[in-house]
Amino acid sequence: MPTPVRLNVKALPNAGCDEVVGWHAGALKVRTRAPALEGRANAALAEFLADHLGLPRRQVTLVSGEKSRQKSFAITGLDAAELLRRLPPA
Repeated sequence: MPTPVRLNVKALPNAGCDEVVGWHAGALKVRTRAPALEGRANAALAEFLADHLGLPRRQVTLVSGEKSRQKSFAITGLDAAELLRRLPPA
């Protein structure tokens, strides 16, 4: 099984829409409509990232930052180069 690729994300919950804003300090900045309550924003971010990357939800897993705006997701099924191709340029 390939090694998962780590993706650092700066989460912006309670936004007007779900969208990738761009890169900030080495992290992908993502807005989500979900509130930062009871893990809802984490679940919404994982779902959004999976959709954005064209992956099944099970291939995007939160590995750190459960209660922080700075999060790290493990992405399986893509190598680092392909992951970067599917995201906006830094």
